[in-house]
Amino acid sequence: MTLLIYVRLIKVKIRELRAGKVDMERRGLHEDAWPDSVLLINNNIRNQFELPVLFYVVCFVLWALEAIGVLALVAAWLFVASRIAHTWVHLTSNYIRNRRRLFTVGWWVLLFMILLALWQLVGRALT
Repeated sequence: MTLLIYVRLIKVKIRELRAGKVDMERRGLHEDAWPDSVLLINNNIRNQFELPVLFYVVCFVLWALEAIGVLALVAAWLFVASRIAHTWVHLTSNYIRNRRRLFTVGWWVLLFMILLALWQLVGRALT
């Protein structure tokens, strides 16, 4: 998904450059040189390297613990669905209330996965 968002960013940057909407002297160092259409996508890409990175770590920990069960799989897919929906809202309506709700769903699912991993670690430490 992140790579597809980068493709969209490239297309929008080219479109805005051709339309003359970019401050060419400032574009290399200053985000405000780009129009909102570019900043919106940049912000979404930045989001892909925040909460999802923790998800990747938790998935790896669960895998390393051989703790990939039905609960972990369902939670992982719920997280992925919440991120896809979050990105969709972010890049279309950008309605903050819905974005926040979808972020919160993903956050709770990720917390559940972290607790699941900790449960596995504690269980192994006690045996």
